[in-house]
Amino acid sequence: MQKHFDISEFTPITPTAPISVGAHGGRAKCLQRLIRLDLPVPRTVALSFSAVRSIAAGQDPDTAALLAEFGEGPLISVRPSSEDPDWGGPGAILNIGMNDAQHKTLAHKLGQPAADALYLRFIQAYAVHVARLDPDMFELPQTSDRSAIDMMLHDFESEMEEPFPQDPARQLADVLRSMARAWEGPSARLLRQGKGAPADAGLGLVVQEMAIGVGNSGIGECGSGVIQFVDGDTGLPQITGRYLSQSQGREALVAEEGAIYLTRDGRGPSLEELCPEVFEDLKRYGDLSRARLREEMQIEFTIEAGNLYVLDAVRVARTARAGVRIAVALAASGIIPEAEAVLRVEPRALSELLHRQVDPADRRTAVIARGIAASPGAATGRLVFSSRAAQTAAAREEPCILVRRETTPGDVRGMHASVGVLTEKGGVTSHAAVIARGLGLPCVVGASSLAIDRRKRTLTAEDGRIFHEGDTVTLDGTTGVVREGAARLLEPALDDAFRTLLSWADELRDIGVRANADTPAEAKVARAFDAEGIGLCRTEHMFFDENRLSVMREMIFTDSPEDRAAALDRLLPMQRADFRELFEIMRGLPVCIRLLDPPLHEFLPQSRDGLHDLAEALDLPVSKVTARVEALSEFNPMLGMRGVRLGIAVPEIYDMQARAIFEATVEAGQSVTPEVMLPLVSARREVELVKARIDAVAAAVKAETGADFDYRLGVMVETPRAALRAEEIAPHSAFLSFGTNDLTQMTYGLSRDDAGRFMGAYVSQGVFVEDPFLRLDVEGVGELLTVGAERGRRGHPDIVLSVCGEHGGDPDSIAFCRAAGFDYVSCSPFRVPLARLAAAQLAIRDHALIR
Repeated sequence: MQKHFDISEFTPITPTAPISVGAHGGRAKCLQRLIRLDLPVPRTVALSFSAVRSIAAGQDPDTAALLAEFGEGPLISVRPSSEDPDWGGPGAILNIGMNDAQHKTLAHKLGQPAADALYLRFIQAYAVHVARLDPDMFELPQTSDRSAIDMMLHDFESEMEEPFPQDPARQLADVLRSMARAWEGPSARLLRQGKGAPADAGLGLVVQEMAIGVGNSGIGECGSGVIQFVDGDTGLPQITGRYLSQSQGREALVAEEGAIYLTRDGRGPSLEELCPEVFEDLKRYGDLSRARLREEMQIEFTIEAGNLYVLDAVRVARTARAGVRIAVALAASGIIPEAEAVLRVEPRALSELLHRQVDPADRRTAVIARGIAASPGAATGRLVFSSRAAQTAAAREEPCILVRRETTPGDVRGMHASVGVLTEKGGVTSHAAVIARGLGLPCVVGASSLAIDRRKRTLTAEDGRIFHEGDTVTLDGTTGVVREGAARLLEPALDDAFRTLLSWADELRDIGVRANADTPAEAKVARAFDAEGIGLCRTEHMFFDENRLSVMREMIFTDSPEDRAAALDRLLPMQRADFRELFEIMRGLPVCIRLLDPPLHEFLPQSRDGLHDLAEALDLPVSKVTARVEALSEFNPMLGMRGVRLGIAVPEIYDMQARAIFEATVEAGQSVTPEVMLPLVSARREVELVKARIDAVAAAVKAETGADFDYRLGVMVETPRAALRAEEIAPHSAFLSFGTNDLTQMTYGLSRDDAGRFMGAYVSQGVFVEDPFLRLDVEGVGELLTVGAERGRRGHPDIVLSVCGEHGGDPDSIAFCRAAGFDYVSCSPFRVPLARLAAAQLAIRDHALIR
């Protein structure tokens, strides 16, 4: 005979019992807390994680001893109790102990119909969930009577080749074993690991005396329901839930008819009218739970013969919008400290508040494509296949979705004119993804199952359906899907609760948060989200306006430094106006301006029509224009003449930009200290050469204007060599800003625009833990950051260190930067709130600001 394990593995839940979340699960601990509040909880016994593991391994539980805890002839239920309710678990089994004898007893006590219903429900639950028989064979009949019971018992015996078990101890043992093994099964293990559970996560079980919820009218009201006191979608105070007479468990929520409202409602009967005293008790229990459990709870209850029983209470399921409002309301009521409210909101969930989102309840629109969720939010618009078409649509005030194989800097104007961007290629740090995040546009990249025909202006989905320019789709950049037609959208929720929570976060965090902003519109968003300045302004995007692009191309085709300078003089006032507007928007906050970075060929057309138009504009033969474009093309332009190399080879460009920055500083008329950043530095001498010219331009502007100003020159560390040689670069720099997009690309030897094609396979097979362009690789790229920071500070102890790649908005990457002693992170404007919250949570946990 197998040995029964010790009765100590069963713990009756009392106010003083040794129950813990880590040993018995969250449900068991919550029931203990409800008992401590003197809520009417039926007798309950908790089984520990170790007991359930023993049962799953084949050890027999001493169910006779367990049943003895409930007196003679009880009906009981078993529910799962995992450490985190989000990890799931097997479904509850009710009415254990029902057999022929119990059926006869309950027929006298509750009436024949109620007893018949209870027996049928238990036979069905046992057959389907314990014996694992075909559910179709055990559907509940329309009429509950003895003949239906006999038929179901007969079907069970035919399938199992043994009678339905009549021994309550045997029934309970079978239920416990079934639930324990279900938790240990491979499918359940994979599902909960997908929700963040560790591989060895344990399951507890709670065995509870039944509050029956059914009976004839002579014994008083019987039924069950659930109630909560806030709206799970908005977080606003509101009593919601349902009640169903003659029911058990959560049947009221799924009932097709018969369920009634809780509060008085002109549309029908309510529990408040049916049982006013019970309703008042429920409200009192809700207030008590909120105050003492420090959370908004959903209460599951049963009424038996007019008496109220509380079976369970769980944290109210909520959207991110509601989560913020609930956390702030609890803190405002003094129930939890402000630091705990900050901790209760998941930073990544803020995307739901900042952008429009597809309503999860909308099931009308079919998914036609899936890709990488590159920039959160949702938008509905007509398909367009070129930047020109996007601008035309915008002129007609028609929202459009720009579709491209991949975007280039020349598409920025089209992106500005669109409400969303979809690309066939690319990853999370591709051009489309980075610019879309900066603009706050929903973006899906790497939708490789799509076939785009730019000539026919069509998009072919994986299932063969063809969509033409002008067809309406909905782009969901939060989940990475494209939907046919117009889905229902939820508006952003930047309310007082959102701003209050982030103001608390700002008081607690200890690392700065700036924004990457290239345009006045983006700078305004950065200010609205309380960024502490601009950490990266990419000036190349200022050159793609039609008027500026023509001057830029004219400069590229000049033959002497004097002619180049003359052409650039025409761009000077435009750049000066750009920078002045940024300074004025930021109102004295730091603005870090990166000098021109991309190779010159990106400003030139590649198509035959584009080359012809350029030749006509410059009054040159097409052959000469083509030859110049070909001469500037490079086999690997991302590793070619770009960044500081361009500033040394064509110094007139950086001279013009420096002058524009300093003249804008003088015109801004306020305490502006511009930061000038050199991109793609690899060697100290590069900094020395460019710094000498910029110093000369600054001196000239001071002499011409009679104004005095300061500026800070720094380096963007994007190459491994710059990180390794930071000690000799730092003395010539006021700051080192690590551009982790390019640094990751160069460290891995991966194209950030093409990695999306195979990155999913790499992550799924464990080559990479996560896409290194999405989450900072702390082992490889992180080591370069650490080395660069240490050597930079060795060469210049007061140097300012920052990260301005897209990793700056990732909570895990912020944790690394903070631990490494960086002064601030900079990210897309719409990721600033996320970064502020994540940084505060790190400080709270490090400094143990709450218990």
